[in-house]
Amino acid sequence: MEQRLPPGTKLSESALCEAFGVGRMRIRRVLLLLASQQIVDLHTNRGAYVASPSAEQAHEVFEARLMLEPIITRLAVTRASDDDLARLADHVEREHQAHHDNKRREAICLSGQFHGLLAQVAGNSVMHKMMRELITRTSLIISLYGAQDMTDCRDHDHARIIDAIRSRDADGAARLMHDHLQHIQNSLDLGARERVTLDIVSILKR
Repeated sequence: MEQRLPPGTKLSESALCEAFGVGRMRIRRVLLLLASQQIVDLHTNRGAYVASPSAEQAHEVFEARLMLEPIITRLAVTRASDDDLARLADHVEREHQAHHDNKRREAICLSGQFHGLLAQVAGNSVMHKMMRELITRTSLIISLYGAQDMTDCRDHDHARIIDAIRSRDADGAARLMHDHLQHIQNSLDLGARERVTLDIVSILKR
């Protein structure tokens, strides 16, 4: 989620064991779990790599989000309590502060978490689970195809969505969400990217 490990990074079992202080069996179980969520690619005789979504897969992820999230936003309009609205507003304020302080990794995490929180407010556990996977895969896509200084979202878009939810404007909130996602998708360059070699032990120990 923090994009510390770019897509295509080789996940050496021995390096992961050293970074997290656990045994190979535990690492292998985790890699299998991440592979089932399409966050890690497992290649026979080559090992595990951070997933590198293709341009087609990137299109499919955004196609799914453009279908799903306006519906989630509509549900949030009808189901959000005052406490929910306060949580959303507080979250966006933290996101804004992270952007202001140039804390890119924190901003990236908060950006994705906003969409997960909105799905939680919508009150549909199936959609919430789907969104968790889509958010993580989107982070990989942006890491691979986005500009160097790009985070996941513009925080002022999130603030406008909250305002529409607070006003109980379902059509407006859904439209803002659609336009927000469309802007992110249009900001991507779906050309090929080079893979880089990194010291994952030092990165993951931070």
